[in-house]
Amino acid sequence: MPDTVVEHKPAVHVRASFDASYHARVPARESMTGSRIDTVSLALVYLVSAASLAGFATFAMHPELLAGANVSAATYGTMMVLAPRAQIVIAFLALGAVLSRRVGTQWLGTFAVVYLVSLGAELAGTTVGLPFGPYRYTDGLGWKWFEHVPALIPASWYMMALPSYAIACWRFPDGRSMAARVALGSFILLSWDLALDPAMSLATKYWIWGTDGPYYGMPLLNLFGWFVTGVVLMAVFVVMGADSWIARLSPAWLIGYYSANLLLPVGMGAAAGLWGAVVATAVALMTAWLIARAGRAQGVA
Repeated sequence: MPDTVVEHKPAVHVRASFDASYHARVPARESMTGSRIDTVSLALVYLVSAASLAGFATFAMHPELLAGANVSAATYGTMMVLAPRAQIVIAFLALGAVLSRRVGTQWLGTFAVVYLVSLGAELAGTTVGLPFGPYRYTDGLGWKWFEHVPALIPASWYMMALPSYAIACWRFPDGRSMAARVALGSFILLSWDLALDPAMSLATKYWIWGTDGPYYGMPLLNLFGWFVTGVVLMAVFVVMGADSWIARLSPAWLIGYYSANLLLPVGMGAAAGLWGAVVATAVALMTAWLIARAGRAQGVA
């Protein structure tokens, strides 16, 4: 009689099973290179991040070079104000263009809810110090809601929460693994902050902490607050049924998009000598990958 039970699947069979499951949900998934809009949008995000990083690494770290480049301190100061705003706006427009082309207007509902939830968390943080700890935003990121939270900040939460959740969906496509998906998505989102916070509050001053914490001035409560906020944002995608349209997005593009937005804070940390933040981010993302790999090996996916 033929064998009917296989105790341990070889890795290639696990991967094949995962691919079959994913492709069953995405029967017409296009490759990242199959769409000019996708390719140009992603390239633009990388270009803006790289240009901003080059300016920071050159002039912020070596202000004496301003004179040789015929750039006044005032001009560079203006560039430092405009660069992060431009990066967020262009990255959001790139994501919006790809989402609109692939899923129409289905993503707008999740954007509205994630924006409001993250705005609420930021307002709580900048007023009562929870869930992230006490901090305040400077004027570097532009107009603020209620004079506390820059309007661009909740948009940046969505920009990274969506790929974090989508990558978790790709790793855990089975509906029974919802808790693992939410936890992994939140952890991937948290990994971004390990580089973002030192870059934006220590290497630069786009926000200032009201207490002296052990991680580059950041209180450990911030990490807990990020994870909990991430869980809530991942739950928003679940409750609003985002899986149905996220399945039509390209995993390769989303990973590339997450990486493009991660490039700037990681690069700034490296340029400023904040190697602990760079290593912590790399370790966190490697841990996320190992967790996802272990879940697949156990048949979760």
